[in-house]
Amino acid sequence: MSSVGAFEAKTHLSELLDRVSKGESITITRHGIPAAVLVPIGEARGKPPHAAIVEGLRNLRKRIQARRPGKINVRELIEDGRRF
Repeated sequence: MSSVGAFEAKTHLSELLDRVSKGESITITRHGIPAAVLVPIGEARGKPPHAAIVEGLRNLRKRIQARRPGKINVRELIEDGRRF
C-alpha cells in the first residue's frame, strides 16, 4: 500500500483514482498521519442492510424499556447505542 500527502492527493486525484481502479490501495496522510484510505470498490466495506439496522434499533429499545419501564433516560440511550 502506497502513501501520499493530502496536497498531492488533491492535485493528482484523477491519477490516484486510476491506480485504485487497477487494484492498488493508497493511504492519504496529513502531516505524516494517516487520514484516509482509497481502496478498490470490491474491498470497501458495505453498509448493513436496512432491515438489520431497524432490527438492531428495535432490540435496543426493548433492552432499554426492560431496564426502566416507562422512564427512558437519554444518557442511557446514548451509552447503549455506542455498543453497536
